[in-house]
Amino acid sequence: MTEESPVVVTDSQHYFLPNPEATEACGRAWSAMIRPGLQLSLRGELGAGKTSLVRGLLHGLGVEGAVKSPTYPLLESYNLPHLTIYHFDFYRINHPDELEDAGFRELFNDTSVCLVEWPERAESWLSPADLLIELHVEEQGRRIHISAATPIGQQCLARLPHFCA
Repeated sequence: MTEESPVVVTDSQHYFLPNPEATEACGRAWSAMIRPGLQLSLRGELGAGKTSLVRGLLHGLGVEGAVKSPTYPLLESYNLPHLTIYHFDFYRINHPDELEDAGFRELFNDTSVCLVEWPERAESWLSPADLLIELHVEEQGRRIHISAATPIGQQCLARLPHFCA
């Protein structure tokens, strides 16, 4: 009988994804860690793959059909039998007060999952994300850095499938 080495959990992980299909597949694999009350912040320049990763997450959770970036409406919601997911895109936000006026605060709660693209546009308004996902264009693909900022985020990171490694 061999003894297994212990799993070492860090507060961050890195992945390289060679193309948009791999980014989506990574999101699908990561959908297993999603649970109510989770907030994920996605950072990266235009075209870095934020929406592709979200699309994979949503399809992995059972959302069918097209998943588009909510750049113009700011929010797309997905009501699944076991979970409500809110996908925000704050690219067009000029000041965080705009979000208060929109009534979004009540959507960030213990029963929903919030996926936030361009969180830096609303940092003073948002609470700290459980997981921060940063995407960077690198050669033909994308480099992803995911870090945990809360105890719940650390639990999710520990369960994160290593599909994207």
